Amino acid sequence: MTIALRPIGSPLTIGMSGLAVASVVQSGLDLGWIAKDETRNAGLILIAVPFVLQVIACVFAYLARDGALGACVGLLAGTWLAMGLVHLVSPAQAHSGALGLLLISAGGLLALSASAVALAKLLPAAVIALSALRFVLAGIDQLSPSSFLVHAAGIAGLVVAGFAAYTVLAFELEGQQRRPVLPTFRRARGRAALQGGVAEKVDAALSEAGLRRTT
Repeated sequence: MTIALRPIGSPLTIGMSGLAVASVVQSGLDLGWIAKDETRNAGLILIAVPFVLQVIACVFAYLARDGALGACVGLLAGTWLAMGLVHLVSPAQAHSGALGLLLISAGGLLALSASAVALAKLLPAAVIALSALRFVLAGIDQLSPSSFLVHAAGIAGLVVAGFAAYTVLAFELEGQQRRPVLPTFRRARGRAALQGGVAEKVDAALSEAGLRRTT
């Protein structure tokens, strides 16, 4: 019997890279680091960079059979696209109830997905949970404008960017060295996939949907 595994690199780092870029750009807008009349430019960046990177990450996460991560980065990609489009078509400093509801619902779903990702990878799960908080704060601000909330969302975005950048570095070093270099807080199946034997790494693959026995 032969098990054929498709050699796909981890899509986590490209997804987290997109998240870091988006978080810095949006936080810069929220905290007043860039002028409000550059809102449309920020919208273009959100569409051109994080949306594209996270769509790629979503596709390859599912190809790598990581549905939890695929769902998270796919939702992030769609949310950044929506925010970018709203920035493009709305006047500067305008608030949108529709965008507020989108951000709150996206934040809630991300929080739920983070709990699933945490079963194997605590570090990415923490970044996703922080992103959920950032979206909820920004969504509430869209529904009920408040300088406190928009600044809180901006600060939360910078924290997300910092953790996302650390995640990119930690997992890239791990991929290059084939061993943990910086703490990534892998758990259970996530740890076994990197440090376990062959039997642990395939992780009951024979019983998963989409796999067929060959003799």
